[in-house]
Amino acid sequence: MTSQRDALDGDIVTDFSSRMSYGAYLDLDTLLSAQHPVSRPEQHDELLFIIQHQTTELWLKLVLHELRAARAAFDADDLGVALKCIARVKHIQKTLTEQWSVLATLTPTEYAQFRDFLGSSSGFQSYQYRAIEFILGNKNAAVLRVFESDASAHEVLDTLMREPTLYDAFWQHLARTGLAVPRSMLERDVTRAHTLDSELLTLVQSIYEAPEEHWSVYETFEELVDLEENFQLWRFRHLRTVLRVIGRRSGTGGSSGAGFLQRALEHTYFPELFAVRTWTGH
Repeated sequence: MTSQRDALDGDIVTDFSSRMSYGAYLDLDTLLSAQHPVSRPEQHDELLFIIQHQTTELWLKLVLHELRAARAAFDADDLGVALKCIARVKHIQKTLTEQWSVLATLTPTEYAQFRDFLGSSSGFQSYQYRAIEFILGNKNAAVLRVFESDASAHEVLDTLMREPTLYDAFWQHLARTGLAVPRSMLERDVTRAHTLDSELLTLVQSIYEAPEEHWSVYETFEELVDLEENFQLWRFRHLRTVLRVIGRRSGTGGSSGAGFLQRALEHTYFPELFAVRTWTGH
């Protein structure tokens, strides 16, 4: 009879006394020991809640990494690299959206068994989520107050508040290629959220009406639209999960809960790319 050990391929490495292992490379001891339920007695479903949010934060870390790289690629006038990074973000967004279905298995009764132990902790306090919003364009200086007790998070957000957004970098890139980008966009105050620019909308409309003349620009417009639409789908799935689990109750961090999430669906990062749909063809 062949043992399980004998069934291993002959070249399989089994001695890791001087070699890096899978667990060491991923620092699994740290990763898998980072779940600390606070409910007493410990409730079975709290582990789901913790892992759901921890994995979300890991994906958000990668999204932010890719968006920074896309912005840097625009700055370097490397449109191909920027689009590759954005494409990866879009795949991550799909995973994040589908992940809500796991948390949605948590019933109101199950969540109530440990919700009070969470205190004032809330996803509202995710600095990585705020960082992604800032780099995409939804900047709000008031949000920084939430992170005054976390110096490193505050520094990340304060830096992003003062830096150009992905959208800013894109238009600066286009201006360097010779496109007549309005000065109102090129010289805007990047510490503020971008709002609809009528001059920029006129330029966007001209490209949508003659895409063959600026195909790479037209293609990038649609990639950015995908990016925002995916973000909105993620927000919507978040809203529906909250409604399913706690209904209209306030959030643990003091927000209005579902009401706050509903209002977030009104935010847009690239207003001209959506407004143009009303006017193109008229």
